[in-house]
Amino acid sequence: MKKILLLSISVFIVACSGVKKTQEALNSGNYVAAMNKAIKNLAENKTKKGNQQYILLLEDAFAKNTQREQAEISFLQNDGNPANLEAIYNKYLQLKEIQQRIRPLMPLTIYDEGRDARFSFVNYDSKILNTKDDLSEHLYNNALNLLSDARTKADYRAAYDDLKYLQEINPGYKATIAKMDEAYNKGLEFVRVEIANQTEQIIPERLEKELLDFNAFGIDNFWLQYHTNPLSDVTYDYAMNLDFMEINVSPERVNETQIIKERQIKDGWEYLLDRNGDVVKDSLGNKIKVDKMRTVTCKFFQFTQSKSAQIGAKVSFTDLRNGQEINAYPLSSQFIFEHIFANFQGDKRALEDDLLVYLNAREVPFPSNEQMVYDAGEDLKARLKGIVSKHQFN
Repeated sequence: MKKILLLSISVFIVACSGVKKTQEALNSGNYVAAMNKAIKNLAENKTKKGNQQYILLLEDAFAKNTQREQAEISFLQNDGNPANLEAIYNKYLQLKEIQQRIRPLMPLTIYDEGRDARFSFVNYDSKILNTKDDLSEHLYNNALNLLSDARTKADYRAAYDDLKYLQEINPGYKATIAKMDEAYNKGLEFVRVEIANQTEQIIPERLEKELLDFNAFGIDNFWLQYHTNPLSDVTYDYAMNLDFMEINVSPERVNETQIIKERQIKDGWEYLLDRNGDVVKDSLGNKIKVDKMRTVTCKFFQFTQSKSAQIGAKVSFTDLRNGQEINAYPLSSQFIFEHIFANFQGDKRALEDDLLVYLNAREVPFPSNEQMVYDAGEDLKARLKGIVSKHQFN
């Protein structure tokens, strides 16, 4: 019984809190938020007695929101500025959308007043269509003016944005798609990518190919294209240069380490003797046996094969329109090859388990210099991707 009472109190508190927040939204003029909260609760159970307050709040918020939005629409229309058409269009859409969300809930009965909630619904379809036509014409003409008067790529991008929105609200309007293509192609910025090797080492062909595979970088920039094979008919805005300044590959080394290990091991058994040299017996008269221990020794010879490669590079970005370097970033990477094998002399029972594993290994061929450089380049690719992904040209 106590649990049921506590649950009931908790439900009541939550319900009161929801109504209070809805009332606060209404009082602060946030009518849409108030309607959203009320509609959500009424959609779950519109006949619930505890939801009666939401009906009154929804009725009040709907009336006030409609009055305010219609007044703002009239003001914007009287201003006569075509730039207001988008705001007017969106306000009509919002007014219609709210009505469509309330209609399925009708009727909403207010029991204490013995009436149904009143909502003055309006058919906004003709106003939406007329405004959309006016807005479409405005967006299209504005985009055409931007295209004809464009001085910078930003102007073409602004035209593209208008046309893209026009295509969303009125697909296929006049030559929208063709003009979008024109605006996009003229708003693009192109980056010429080049690799320079200023070292005496050869850059593996596979590494160079992967460094120039910008598709694998997953760069998400709608207005930017990187060309690793520059085209003669493209005017490039920027250059990205990857300069290999230093490539060092160490000699192949084999280091030997000798360790002597000793251990007490069990080597059969013997009878336990007392201090007098007599055999000790247990309570039943049986001779007591004990493990016979002896010390074993082993010489452990550990061989470590090692070779390393280091790459030092720089990636720089240049504005080709004025020849100024925008940014430069140092790049470095290292790869270390290491392999351990071993052999022994003596009794290997003296060796710990972590040393025994090396006895199963054998000497292996060292990686070639080309492979070492390629392996060092794996980290370089990740670092380059990070730089290119984050770099902003403007």
